[in-house]
Amino acid sequence: MLDKRDFDAVVVGSGPNGLAAAITLQQAGLSVLILEAKDVIGGGLRSAELTLPGFVHDIGSAIHPLAAESPFFKTLPLAEHGLQFITPPVAAAHPFDTGRAATLDNSLEETARRLGADEKAYRSLIQPIVRDWPVLAPAILGPLRIPKHPLAMARFGLDAVTSATWLAKRFQTLEARGLWAGMAAHAIQPLTNVTTSAIGLVLLAMGHVRGWPLPQGGSQAIARALASYFKSLGGKIETGFPVSSLDQLPSSHAVLFDVTPRQLLRIAGHRFSSLYRWQLERYRYGMGVFKIDWALDGPIPFTAPECREAGTVHLGNSLEEITASEQQTSEGRHPERPFVLLAQQSLFDPTRAPTGQHTAWAYCHVPNGSRVDMTTAIEGQVERFAPGFRDRILARHTFNTSQLEGFNSNLVGGDINGGLLNVTQLFTRPALRASPYRTSAQGLYICSSSTPPGGGVHGMCGHHAARQALHDVFKCEPAPLFTP
Repeated sequence: MLDKRDFDAVVVGSGPNGLAAAITLQQAGLSVLILEAKDVIGGGLRSAELTLPGFVHDIGSAIHPLAAESPFFKTLPLAEHGLQFITPPVAAAHPFDTGRAATLDNSLEETARRLGADEKAYRSLIQPIVRDWPVLAPAILGPLRIPKHPLAMARFGLDAVTSATWLAKRFQTLEARGLWAGMAAHAIQPLTNVTTSAIGLVLLAMGHVRGWPLPQGGSQAIARALASYFKSLGGKIETGFPVSSLDQLPSSHAVLFDVTPRQLLRIAGHRFSSLYRWQLERYRYGMGVFKIDWALDGPIPFTAPECREAGTVHLGNSLEEITASEQQTSEGRHPERPFVLLAQQSLFDPTRAPTGQHTAWAYCHVPNGSRVDMTTAIEGQVERFAPGFRDRILARHTFNTSQLEGFNSNLVGGDINGGLLNVTQLFTRPALRASPYRTSAQGLYICSSSTPPGGGVHGMCGHHAARQALHDVFKCEPAPLFTP
């Protein structure tokens, strides 16, 4: 039963951003209530036995370079609350039809060396980002503002604003160009779009700054640790409480919504100005995903041995093939050979499957709202680079875009980024305002991935929104995460 006592603040939604917002507010000495629609907290940070007993699958996100390197999460004693990260020896691998594979190793030197003729080009592109990451993080993982270190940001920005296909011209080998395309395709939009280089650069750099770790026991462990820490501060969580109206909420001075613009309009649209409501109604969602989880009787038999050491494997062969696949999807089509993102957590975390058996997790991009079954296409891509894969499948579980949205209403049309991350919505999401976290209604804030810096498990959207509420409503200025 909902606790009807007064709270200083209420947070609607318990995804990583809702949890981060609630923790930030509770740390400031406020009384905070989280309301979660589902019976289990976490949003996209959920794990469950989707296929067979004993096989633990990540329902949403799986690999977490930004969670491990999040400036906010790093300030929290999450290890004391049960969170342990496991870092595979190879962050990501990218196999080719030649039987070879390019790799994102935890060592920048090793990654560059393996790229042969592109060793120098890779070093010159990525080494400055790795070196400057401590000063780049405040600008990259926050709202648009004047950077404190403009030269470092300018060096990054000149490459980040380009299209992935344009930046790919720096590389000449199949391996370097393919590895780059797989990284940039995380932007979930055509690789010819400007700014698609930004996510690729950050992901490559994160491989060398921290690796691409996975949480022991499943992604749910991140949510459990955040919630445990929040409750240790005195915070309160109510699950099984979907919010469809402001009238359902207990009295408070501020409400922060870990939802996307579509849900926010349904809950509180009547309180907004006509201009703000107009902007939210025109907010754009991006491509969706079709996802598969497998229970396997052994590891995936990749031809390239490097793939058997990687937590993440990108399946798409060449730059040209991945570019064509993403372009077709953005145009509403379903490629026969889609770009596939695959994770094999059980290779490194034995808690995920019974002894000698394994799990695997994969998705491809599809048009927003698509209900086309991409099982055959995805499994064909895995089989292409791992002959005999199909023979190892014990069971499978699939999610189309509608089913994903049913699992988590923030995944509108299967969009896992909280909205299209193109140039017009990169820093103005969800609306063009002095602060992207403020709505036009006093005391109401949005703290989801539909605000800067966007998708990914890092909690920075929630942390920044909470700081804005502390400043506006509670006249409180918490210590900054970043030092000049």
